[in-house]
Parts: sequence; structure tokens; C-alpha cells
Amino acid sequence: MKKTHIAMLVLIVVAITVLISFTGNLTTYETIASAKQKDGKFVNLIAKLDKSQPMEYDAAKDPNYLAFTAVDTLGGTVKVIYRNSKPTDMEKCERIVLKGKMQGDHFECKDILLKCPSKYKDDAAAATNAAQTAGESATNGGYTSADSIAKKATPAY
Repeated sequence: MKKTHIAMLVLIVVAITVLISFTGNLTTYETIASAKQKDGKFVNLIAKLDKSQPMEYDAAKDPNYLAFTAVDTLGGTVKVIYRNSKPTDMEKCERIVLKGKMQGDHFECKDILLKCPSKYKDDAAAATNAAQTAGESATNGGYTSADSIAKKATPAY
């Protein structure tokens, strides 16, 4: 065999190994019902915190134990146990991404990602105000609203 053939075979093997390693990292989001069917396998759930059910967390007793109920978009519910400190502002979040495994009747969570739109609300309000100001500027011949008030107040000679 020529050296180029050997090099090509090595490159093909490396490429296949890289592709296989990347396919292992592909994440899919499951519903609670489908996660229950994959008992013991690592899954990602997108859910909401069920605020009607109590949250079990006592920092003085055990700061690394949090239990709560999650509800997915299809209405499925599951008890979630997270063995780490409680994320800040968890009650204010709109959605949560839970990474972990189903263990019988509960979801053993390894990581929690909070999806909180509250930090974007101020940015959206600022963008709306900027767009309105830009619109007024265009309709007032290039003047901002403050300039148009000053222009109206200045008498013409």
C-alpha cells in the first residue's frame, strides 16, 4: 500500500470517530410521558414549575436538596429531585430545562437551566421607545419630539 492510501484511511477513521462523538452530544427535548418510557436514560425536559404544588427546600436542614413538581406543555407532571443548591429566582422563571434521568416515579435532575424573560422585558420596552422616537423623528422632518416642541414654541419672525 502506498503512504497516501494509509494516510487517507487514517483520515477516514478519524473523521468517522469525530462524527460518532458528535452524535452522542445531540440533545433532544422530551415530554414527561416520553421520558418515563426511557427510565434510566439521560434526557432533557422543557417544563414549567407547578406553583400550585409545594416546593421542598430547607437551606438550614439540607442546602443540597430541592424537590418540586414540573409540568410540561402537554400537561404531564412529575416530581423533580435536584441534589444541589436551589437556583436563584427559580419561582420567577417562565420555563425550565431539566437535564437528568427518570428514576421510577421521579425525575433525578443533574442540571437546571432557567428561562426567564423578565430580563428582556426592559430591553423590549427600551427598543419600543426608541422605535417610537425614531418614528416621530421621521414624521417631524428629522426633529425629535423634544426638538419639535421647542420648534413649535419658538415664534417665527
